Amino acid sequence: MALAEKLARRSPIYYGWVILAAAGSSMVVRNAAASLTIAVFIFPLAEDLGWSRTLIAGAASLGGVLATLASPVVGWLVDKYGARLVLASSIFILGLSTMSLAWATAPVAFYLAYATGRVIFSSPIQIGASVVVSRWFIRTRGRANGLLSVSHSIGMVSFPVIASLIIAGSGWRSAWFVLGLMVWIIALLPVSLLIVQRPEDVGLLPDGDTPDPGTADGATATVEEPEWTSKEAMRTSALWILAIGIGLLFVMQSGINVHMAAYFRDQGLSASVAGLALSFNAGFMGVSSMIWGWLVDKLPARLTLALVALIMAIASVLLVAADTNVEALGYSGLFGFGVGGLLVVPPVAFANYFGRRSLGVIRGIAEPFTSMGQAIGALLSGRIFDITGSYMIAFMTFAVIGGATMILVMLARPPKHVSEVAKAQNP
Repeated sequence: MALAEKLARRSPIYYGWVILAAAGSSMVVRNAAASLTIAVFIFPLAEDLGWSRTLIAGAASLGGVLATLASPVVGWLVDKYGARLVLASSIFILGLSTMSLAWATAPVAFYLAYATGRVIFSSPIQIGASVVVSRWFIRTRGRANGLLSVSHSIGMVSFPVIASLIIAGSGWRSAWFVLGLMVWIIALLPVSLLIVQRPEDVGLLPDGDTPDPGTADGATATVEEPEWTSKEAMRTSALWILAIGIGLLFVMQSGINVHMAAYFRDQGLSASVAGLALSFNAGFMGVSSMIWGWLVDKLPARLTLALVALIMAIASVLLVAADTNVEALGYSGLFGFGVGGLLVVPPVAFANYFGRRSLGVIRGIAEPFTSMGQAIGALLSGRIFDITGSYMIAFMTFAVIGGATMILVMLARPPKHVSEVAKAQNP
């Protein structure tokens, strides 16, 4: 028996919390390829190598495009071989690709290394971590995913700050190398040794419920969920509405976060204030994750996601006028508050709508919309800036997108599975 299975059976606490911590370590280190991390590299890379902001942001966009192709395969791998294998191999590759950026002084090399890391960020870690946590929690799924998002936020705060400090002291090459080492040190062992795919695999139940000794395996679920196959889910309008709406919100997220530091520098603010604004963005993201997790456990997922879209739209408008230190910190924090919901609500929505049976494959089907949104947003902002010399048109466009998305996601009513219909007809 593997170490994880032994620990799960003997743990004095519900092992789902160990799963959450291990998955959380992967969410921390995925920020080596996060938009806020590359944001602090855009200015020094452009100054040192003479690259345009469109060229630099294009690497993130390429990674997003490639992630759209990878996500369906990743979802299948998570269901077939388990999150442990997917996460462990992904973290190894992410650390290696991040370190290699220290020597990537040609655009081709930079694109190859960073796009690889961006694929890992957008697909296997995102899908693997949230799927395994959603399988270990049902009643408190929102709060569990909120804590998972807090882990991500810890990385979003720490990785850009660490990178900024190293860039200031030793240059951007040293910063990339250190970040790559951090990926391995923080997450490689936890995900390799501690992850178990499902609580039922080790005789446990979701949420730490007590197994029924009267059942054959002693592990009958106490919370009923629909058991959708991927083919059944693909026939529902709810899956596609959620996927499209989430993708549009990630256009906003990437388009603003990737360029936020450079935008504040253009507004005449100092590098330290720009870096602090990124920290405010990530900090509010972390704080809000718990709030959004609590909300999505109490309110319909579509309503909660509509609130996320509204806050992001308002913040996009306000950022246009941010030209003081207080405004930069406040508005970036508000945008981070909204993005916190964007990280928490979608995994919960898909799990609540379609159950745990084929959750990996279902997430793999929907995740390309997220990856494509991130690719489009980063490139769109960069291109608009290169043409107009300003981000104003980009940010106002994102505000319109947010308003439209708020209306769209309200149409994503939970679908009724055939088993639920039959049960309702024959109680």
